[in-house]
Amino acid sequence: MDPKQLNDEINRLTVTQKLILTQDIWDSIARESAQVPLPEWQKNELEKRYSQYQQGGMELHDWQETHNKLRTKHP
Repeated sequence: MDPKQLNDEINRLTVTQKLILTQDIWDSIARESAQVPLPEWQKNELEKRYSQYQQGGMELHDWQETHNKLRTKHP
């Protein structure tokens, strides 16, 4: 199916169907994530941050706590 046909089909979906399709697409990407190459700059940044973490130079925050703070700050 060419991109225009695919787009036409997507436009015919309900919002709920589009959300389900989006989740399915993300799930399929996650299953194949090992095949997606990281750019060199991104690898370097990850290595730098991991090194900082190992040396105790990085403060970690609980995701839920951070999420709640952001929700309170930006309702």
